[in-house]
Amino acid sequence: MENKFKNIDGGICAAKGFKASGTYCGIKKPNVDNYNPNIKHKNDICLYVSDVLCNAAAVYTQNKVKGAPIIVTKANLEKSDNKAIAVIANSKNANTCNADGEEKADKMCQLVADELNIPKEQVIVASTGVIGQILPIEPIEKAVPILVKELDYGKNLEAATAIMTTDTVKKEYAVEFEINGITCHLGGMAKGSGMIHPNMATTLNFITTDCAISGELLQRALSDIVKITYNCLSIDGDTSTNDMVCLMANGLADNEEITCEGDEYEIFKSALYEVMANLTRMLAKDGEGASKLLECKCIGASNQDTAITVAKSVICSSLFKAAMFGEDANWGRVLCAIGYADAEFDINKVDVDLRSSKGTVAVYRNGSGIEFSEKEASKVLSSDEIYIDINLNDGDADATAWGCDLTYDYVKINGDYRT
Repeated sequence: MENKFKNIDGGICAAKGFKASGTYCGIKKPNVDNYNPNIKHKNDICLYVSDVLCNAAAVYTQNKVKGAPIIVTKANLEKSDNKAIAVIANSKNANTCNADGEEKADKMCQLVADELNIPKEQVIVASTGVIGQILPIEPIEKAVPILVKELDYGKNLEAATAIMTTDTVKKEYAVEFEINGITCHLGGMAKGSGMIHPNMATTLNFITTDCAISGELLQRALSDIVKITYNCLSIDGDTSTNDMVCLMANGLADNEEITCEGDEYEIFKSALYEVMANLTRMLAKDGEGASKLLECKCIGASNQDTAITVAKSVICSSLFKAAMFGEDANWGRVLCAIGYADAEFDINKVDVDLRSSKGTVAVYRNGSGIEFSEKEASKVLSSDEIYIDINLNDGDADATAWGCDLTYDYVKINGDYRT
């Protein structure tokens, strides 16, 4: 999909009619042992709201263990005919595997509904953080009125930081595009650093648009683009229990509603890809303990599914990820991962290059390794962004997968994540 879009600021508030807020309510531990109201603490809960009712689409984790917020959100969207107007999300506590989880997720929706005077079913709820710890509802009860009072069209940053757990940076991206001469906007925010594996969804991802598009096509576009963005992301091979992508369209751009596939629909899908692909890349680069972004592109495949499978196989290889941390051009680990990919192709036709801003090293051609300079390879792999180029020489399909290296710090972070 060709990039024809203008990158703009605003994240979740880039689209017309969306306002947001974020605050610290006490789910996260305070920055100091004794809570001091004069000290700025990290936001741990956020809210964003549309001025009007939206068509809503969502994709959820395939983990059999699902967080209570996912169960409640799915039920709400079914009751509301896939319409929503508000999203509330908290970090640090996943509200998963708790006997009272659904009750509290539902309560979060009711609190927002009461403050905004809307039906509870038009509220989406999400949580991220530690699994199996009881979610305290009292801090949330105190926070919701504050969140509603502080809603503003320019507070995307407050929301984006509120969903961070082990993330080291916020993740936001937005674009401006045209539908039949009408300017539309689409933007989003994401969180995620660990427990990320391509088995949809991947982390928490929230996207808004002011483009008018039918609910059916909104869901179709989201499902299609998820397959080639978030589902092609892996940090550590673990699929979270709370993963969700939520997409809301309020139609305030005033374009004629997109109700069938065609040029307008393809433009919308391309804009959605632009945002979701960039958020996916940000998630990969900020993987827990990561020092390098890894991007594997597989071209020349007989079909897209084969290209996806091969690219993901390489990105998911722990041995390869460790080699990239050590800046070791151990191309055998790439070939090993290609070889056990569940796809049909002729390994004797495959080419592999390792590339970065510092140069390119060809390592494999036509079924065999080729000579290369270890010194040059070391220079190439010293970059913080490494590209693995694979050509199956078997067709015209391609796909890209994203990940990061495997470092000592990943173990340190996850060795005491709960405590």
